[in-house]
Formats: sequence, structure tokens, C-alpha cells
Amino acid sequence: MRKRGYRIETDSMGKVKVPRNAYYGAQTQRAVENFPISSLRFPRAFIWAIGLIKEAGAQANQELGLLEKNIAKTIRQAAHEVAKGVWDDQFVVDIFQTGSGTSTNMNANEVIANRAIELLGGKIGTKSPVHPNEHVNLGQSSNDVIPSAIHMAATREIIHNLIPALRALQQSLANKAREFDQVIKIGRTHLQDALPIKLGQEFGGYARQIEMGIKRLKATLPSLSELALGGTAVGTGFGSHVDFARRAISIINKKTKLNFREAKDHFAVQGGQDAVLEASNALKSVAVSLLKIANDVRWLSSGPRCGIGEIQMAEVQPGSSIMPGKVNPVIAESVIQVAAHILGNDAAITIGAQMGNFELNTMLPLMGYNLLQSIQILASAVCNFKERCIDGLEANVERCKAMLEKSLALATALVPEIGYDRAAGIAKKAFKTGKTISEIALEENILPPDGLKELLDPKKMTKPGLPGKKGK
Repeated sequence: MRKRGYRIETDSMGKVKVPRNAYYGAQTQRAVENFPISSLRFPRAFIWAIGLIKEAGAQANQELGLLEKNIAKTIRQAAHEVAKGVWDDQFVVDIFQTGSGTSTNMNANEVIANRAIELLGGKIGTKSPVHPNEHVNLGQSSNDVIPSAIHMAATREIIHNLIPALRALQQSLANKAREFDQVIKIGRTHLQDALPIKLGQEFGGYARQIEMGIKRLKATLPSLSELALGGTAVGTGFGSHVDFARRAISIINKKTKLNFREAKDHFAVQGGQDAVLEASNALKSVAVSLLKIANDVRWLSSGPRCGIGEIQMAEVQPGSSIMPGKVNPVIAESVIQVAAHILGNDAAITIGAQMGNFELNTMLPLMGYNLLQSIQILASAVCNFKERCIDGLEANVERCKAMLEKSLALATALVPEIGYDRAAGIAKKAFKTGKTISEIALEENILPPDGLKELLDPKKMTKPGLPGKKGK
């Protein structure tokens, strides 16, 4: 382990004190001092992506004859270690930094260069025989590396983490839809009693919402697969070999088994961040669906005696420090909070996307951080919701039946026989007296008991068709 203290490094602005045990260098240290804003740092997925870009870049430059073999080899090894997470503690720059993410790109360049120097037996901080700009950053700019890393990280996390989590939740909801298919309950519109539905139909709707959310996420992948790599500073590609991006992206694809490609127009992907905005919008849509589902589940399980209580949740923890025996819908509540946070992240991303001034967007770190955080917490919340809430739900059949029998909405089935106005009168009378629709209808001799029973059969009301004889 190295001694504590500092080493002196120099950059274009002069001398800088850098912690002796740090693999980063002068430019990173300046950023640490300039941006003491928060504790927020780029997540693991982003560091993986930037490490992979540097690894692929070194290999491409070697193949193009621009990097000496041994230099390229050690850069690749150091960059691979970065991608694997060996040096995560060396990525110390705050998210709230220069809008292009230049400080983080230089953080990566310096860590990789110094690790390569160490591997070659040199002295860290000397920039020899490996220079962070001249070798590690060869053919690249922060302005094409950072947006490329955001796209790569988001694509990987959506494909490997979020979509599988959503598929599992969708399947769990579909299973509940089948399990609850014969449970008839009252529907609700405007939070008021409405026509009967199957509890299974309700859960089938939830499953479809998640299915459509997956579809929306998949639709963002073609845009995210376009990488800015090769555009360098302003989108022209000046400073990069004409074949650099193609070779580097091919290497990235072989390593990831994903399908990235060079952007069709570098000015579009560097001056604008439409793909990030598109992905955030898809995440927002999924979050809103989850918020609706979690809130419905919370209400449907309310009680246990004085609420709706049509479903029962598994008990996962005590719900009150003062009320013994109380159990709260805590998993659903956590999902709702995650959804709200994602909506906030999306609002910041929307503002960030508007900051594409001329050839560069200058809110890249914030947009990248928020996007990747939204993906990560959404995937985690979805997995937890499925395992600790949805899988354990049970229908309270007797409660559903009892509430259905009391519903005034059953009067809808009487309309073809006695008209809307008279049916409304029966509903009002039932409400006033506390009797059921069936009881009032029998008292008024609307139909013989058998005919009335058939007319007011709740199961028939859960299917398409007109009520009464006219619906046959």
C-alpha cells in the first residue's frame, strides 16, 4: 500500500497536488476541487461502458497502426479492469460538473493511463510511457465518449435487467388474472360503485399495461444503439481515423453481444439528446403504469375490516409503532415512491434535453445519471413488487360477493325492462332503505323471481352484450 500524502502533477494550467495513492491525475483532482456539490457519482453501468469504450478504442487504434502494440495492450488491460469494476473507487468526480462530462472522461483516461504505466513498470503520474490524452483518448473526445457511454449503459441495463424484471412481473400478474378469473366483484369508476367485473379482468388489465410498457422500452433501443463515437469534438470526426468508430464499435459488439452502430448523423446525437429523452419517456410510462397498479392493489387490500378488502396481501412487516397488529401495504408504497422519483428524473432529463446548444448538449452528466438511476431503481422495485407483493396476493371471495350484492350499480340490468328513470328510482330506494336492488325489484314485482335472478346475474354483466332479453 502506498504512503499517504500527495504527489505533484502538472497539466496545462500548472502544478496540482494529487493524493499519492490515487490512480487519477491532475485534471480529475481539479474537478474534485471545483465541484464539491454532492455525493452523486456515475453508477457502475456507466463506468463499465466508458471502460469498454477505452478498451475497444485502444484495440482499434492498434489495428489501425496508431498505437504501439505494447502500449495498446496495457491500455486494454487497464481499461478492462475499469469495465470490470476494479477501480470504481477512483471515479471521484461529482455528477454536477462540466456539462459535457469532460471531467469524467479525463478521470477515466487518467486512471487507465496510470494503471497502464504501473503495469509497464513506470511511475504513476509521469504520463510516460502512457499519456491519458495522447494514447488513452486517441481518436476520441469527451463529446462523443460520454453520450456513447450513456447509450451503451442504458441499452445494457434495459435489456439485461429491466425488461427481464418487467416480464416476470407481467407473468405474475397474468397468473393472478387466471387465478382470479371466477371471482366476481364490483367495478369502480370515479371511486364509486359501477358494473360488476371479474377480479381476473382487473389483473389482466395490469398485465397488459406491463406488456405494453415492455414494448415501449424495446422501441427505444434502435435510437439508443446509435453511438456518437467517431464524432470527436463537434461531430465532424476530426482527430479520429476514418475507420476508428467502425472498428471500435465492432469490438464493443463482439464483447457485449449487443448491436450498437455508429450514429447516422453525429451532429444529431451530439448536439441533441433525443434518444435519452425518448428512453426516459418510456421509463416514465412504465412508472406511471406501476403507480396505478400499486395504488390499486393498496386500495383493494385496504382494511382489513373497514376498507375495501377484496384482496389480501402477504404480511411482510409490522405496520405501526403504536397500533398493535396493524399491517401496511409497504411494498406497494415503495413502488409508488420509486415511480414518483422516476417522474422527477424525467422532468430533469426533459430540461436537460433542451440544452443542446449548437453542436453539444451541456447537461450530459445529469441526464446520464438520472436515466441510469431510473432504470436501476425501476428494475429493483419491479422485482421486489413481484416477489413480495403480487405473488402472494389472495382473493377475498366472500368479501367480493358481499359487496357485489349490496351494489346499486346492478340496477343497470333493469333498464331494458323498466327504463332508465324507474331503474334509477329503484337504486335510490335501495340506498335509502339499505336493501339490495334485488329486494326492491321483487317488492315492486318487476319480474318473477326466476326471471329477476337471471336478469341480475353479475357474471353475465362481466361480458359484452345488452342486458335482458334484448341482449340475447
